[in-house]
Parts: sequence; structure tokens; C-alpha cells
Amino acid sequence: MDILIRRAVPTEYEDLGTITAQAYLQDGLLDYGETDPYLAVLKDVATRAATAEVLVAVDGDHLLGGVTFVPGPGPVADIARPGETEIRALAIARSARGRGAGEALVRACIDRARATEGCTAVVLSTQPSMHAAHRIYQRLGFTRTPDRDWNPVPHLDDLTLLTYELTL
Repeated sequence: MDILIRRAVPTEYEDLGTITAQAYLQDGLLDYGETDPYLAVLKDVATRAATAEVLVAVDGDHLLGGVTFVPGPGPVADIARPGETEIRALAIARSARGRGAGEALVRACIDRARATEGCTAVVLSTQPSMHAAHRIYQRLGFTRTPDRDWNPVPHLDDLTLLTYELTL
């Protein structure tokens, strides 16, 4: 079957939260593993969906992963400035990787950004070890913006998030 990208429905929030949390855990992206405070944020799809658009990739009735499209600065945005949209929490179930779901989700976010009045760029933050995601971003025309790199947990010196931007 083909991968379909669509808005998540509330009955999928829990499953998407689990997929997102497991992707970060299995890839070793959380410094404190199962006790990492960010794990609760990753699982909380409902809060993201309240102020942003949560998209899912599905194959038939099988949920492959999801992403949060943030339409601009606000409570869910990390780095978006006026005139920018932001991509957050891109995650694909390990069993579904390599099928193009991640790229399809990012493309859907780009399409939404282009349809957002006044939007001039899409921005995102990523961990240095997220190499597969970096390849997607670069393939789709995103460029690194090192001047915007930041640390979400200042007391951890080794947690600097890399930033990317796609100018529309």
C-alpha cells in the first residue's frame, strides 16, 4: 500500500506518543533513558495538537510515525520567529523506517508552510546524532543555521541542538 499523510485523530494520540517516545529511546537520544523528563513531552501528543497540527504517516490502518507542524511562534514552538513555521517531534517507528514516511511527513510540513500566509521559512532543531533526519532535510533543501543552534537544557553542556532552515 501507499503511505498516506494526514492529520492525526485523537484516538491515535496515545499510539503516536508511544511511537515517538520509543523512537527517541531506541535511538539513544534521551540522556536519562526511561526517566528522562523529555519523554513525557514526546508522549503528550494531545498538548501539541491543541496548538499545532500533528500529522501522521499511515499505511492502510497501520500508523508509521508522525510530526508536529507548528504554524509560527507560540507555546509549541522552540525557535520559530515571526514569518517562520517549525517542524517538531518527527519520529518513525523503527519497523517502518526506510520506506519514505519521514520524508513524506517533512514534505507535508513544507507544503503547509507554503500555504501559510506570510511564511518565509521552515525551521527545525535536531540532535547531532540524527543522521537519517539530517539527510532528509538536506535532500529537501534545508540548510544549517549554526548561529541558531541552542541548548534546551543549559545545565547539560553536551546537549546542543543543531538548527536547519528552508527558505521558501
